Amino acid sequence: MTVRSGSPGQTRRIGYDFAHRVASGAVLSLVGDLGAGKTEFVKGLAEGLGSAANVTSPTFTLVHQYLDGRIPLYHFDLYRLQAEWELDEIGFQEYLRPDVICAIEWGNKTSLPETKISIRFEFGSAETRIVSW
Repeated sequence: MTVRSGSPGQTRRIGYDFAHRVASGAVLSLVGDLGAGKTEFVKGLAEGLGSAANVTSPTFTLVHQYLDGRIPLYHFDLYRLQAEWELDEIGFQEYLRPDVICAIEWGNKTSLPETKISIRFEFGSAETRIVSW
C-alpha cells in the first residue's frame, strides 16, 4: 500500500490508521531519510494504540516504551547505532515479543525477523511524503 502525506499531521493520521490494522507481535522497520516522517508516524501509531504519551524520538537512548495503550509499543531509533553489539547491551531481542509492537526507526541498520513489516518514507517534494508498506 502507498499513501501520500502533505503534512506532519497527515503522517500522524497514517500511523493512527495503521495502528488499527496491526496486530501484537508486529515488528515495524521504518526506513527513510532524516525528516521523512518516521517519528510522526510513530506518534500516530501510539495514539492509535490508545497511548496518551508524548512520543519523541529515542535517538540518544535507543528505545522508549509506551505501555499505556491497548498493545504496548516499543519505539527504537537506531540512527546513532555504531555496531550491532550495542543492541545486546539493551537486551534488544527480549523486546521482540508476541504481546507488543516494535517500531524501529532505521530498521535497516540491524537484522530483524523475516516477518517484519517494512515501511518506507520518501520525500515526494518539500511538502509531501510518500509512505509505503
